[in-house]
Amino acid sequence: MKLISYVHHGQAGWGIAHGDSVVPLHNAQYPTLLSALQAGKLEGIAAEARAPAIALADIQYLPVIPTPGKIFCVGHNYEEHRIETARDKTLHPLLFMRVAESQTAHLQPLLLPPESIQLDYEGEIAVVIGKAGRRIREEDAWDHVAGYSAYNDGSVRDWQKHTLQFTAGKNFSGTGAFGPWLVTRGEIADGAELTLETRLNGTVMQHTTTASMIFPIPVLIHYISAFTTLQPGDVIVTGTPGGVGAKRTPPVWMKAGDQVEIDVSQVGVLVNTIVAEAG
Repeated sequence: MKLISYVHHGQAGWGIAHGDSVVPLHNAQYPTLLSALQAGKLEGIAAEARAPAIALADIQYLPVIPTPGKIFCVGHNYEEHRIETARDKTLHPLLFMRVAESQTAHLQPLLLPPESIQLDYEGEIAVVIGKAGRRIREEDAWDHVAGYSAYNDGSVRDWQKHTLQFTAGKNFSGTGAFGPWLVTRGEIADGAELTLETRLNGTVMQHTTTASMIFPIPVLIHYISAFTTLQPGDVIVTGTPGGVGAKRTPPVWMKAGDQVEIDVSQVGVLVNTIVAEAG
């Protein structure tokens, strides 16, 4: 299934995307995709879908999970990116967190803040948790996955470099694009090699596969769940490959009017246009 969160005629909802339409699934008991995940009711709700379809052209996309409890981002999880950033090898994943307010959606503006001109793209694969767990074993990790999406971990580089911590540069409003939908686990074989590509104005800037991850998805789930309980709807943004704008010569910064695409095989293409945020 491809599950989306959206707004239609001012009303937030969620449903199954089929071709150029969406079948609404929300109801009074499960008004959001997150609430259905938390209840473990996705399959049952989808099987009972009866509402008339709505054209995708008539909806406004929301981030797949608009208000996740936790958004974990993984830094330097592809060897090429680790090398271009001159980071030392590590035995453990480098983690930082985003807040829900920093997210935007498919076909919605990716905001260039007035405080900086150094807005960089970071194409990534997002994993959405479907079942709660603490101290999850690697061999059990896939059972906790609800599905996959694309993510653009847009980074305001000068703010990111103000200190050794990434928080400020990774949490400007409207810089973390998440979508277009959640492809449920059953649609993609566990451990399947996925291709990840970032295009800026049609030019390929990043290209890799999940085979190049330093810490694969089960390792990330195991590691993160060692110190916190992963809950349904939590998001793990699994890292970006080499080719970021900051490490090019000269650097490439996204500017107003640019279009950026994050293309994940078997998932879909996340598309955003850069818009200067009013100061």
